[in-house]
Amino acid sequence: MTGYGRGAASLVGMKVTVEIGSINRKQSEIVLSMPREIEPLENQVRALLNQSISRGRLNVRIAIDASKSSTAALVRLNTNVARQYLTEIRRLQKDLRVADATFSIDALLRAPGVVELVNPLEDAAKLWPPIEKALKSALQSLLKMRKAEGVALRKDLVQRIQNIASCTDAIASAAPEVAKRYREALLSRLAAAELDVAIDDERLLKEIALFADRSDITEELTRLRSHFEQFHHCIKTAEPVGRTLDFLVQEMNREVNTIGSKANDANIAAQVIQIKAELERFREQAQNVE
Repeated sequence: MTGYGRGAASLVGMKVTVEIGSINRKQSEIVLSMPREIEPLENQVRALLNQSISRGRLNVRIAIDASKSSTAALVRLNTNVARQYLTEIRRLQKDLRVADATFSIDALLRAPGVVELVNPLEDAAKLWPPIEKALKSALQSLLKMRKAEGVALRKDLVQRIQNIASCTDAIASAAPEVAKRYREALLSRLAAAELDVAIDDERLLKEIALFADRSDITEELTRLRSHFEQFHHCIKTAEPVGRTLDFLVQEMNREVNTIGSKANDANIAAQVIQIKAELERFREQAQNVE
């Protein structure tokens, strides 16, 4: 299903913007575009998206707009390193017995590792709350648009099933006449060949009975109608039904193909062709359903 959503959230001196666009795909696919600094959060982003979207291709763009003051490197003192330096200096004074050696805090601050410059963007974990908020906002907008499309898809699929059901009823009405027409055609051919065969001839009756058995489509019609009921049941649920619809269209195709091969009748064949055309349209639309 297609749709678009945009969301934004702020942190001190920073603004996070998320844009999500979805296009139709049979499977789920997520394409992420995000700053290098927040790549450690990729799994969390994907997990959040997968909670709401199970089908389609998502193109997700995450942008961080930060002011110069917020991205400027911050000074941080590593007191643990400073203590270690101080401990070693005092030990050296003791070992060398230099009690009056001068030592300044300025020298300690210049020692490697005592003063650190920290880029706030490098702490990805602290950026997760605004990213999560913006993601959820974008998802909400996206799902609202997809829901509107889903209403239209549902209406179209219901119409397809109604058309198929109408053709199925026509097949069911024509089916009992198939064996009768075969009997009449067989008798007509025998008469044309000037063969003297009684209407109650055992061989003739057996042939007609075998044909009636081979062309019986009662079971296929029953299963086909049960699939209609399953369809109406599944579209009433709040759960994703796309894969269920894929399965149903496969099963309906199976039954219709069997009907077409068993029922040796032009009228039924015409209805089968119409059903298969509707099922193809149904299949194409079902692939767009979540």
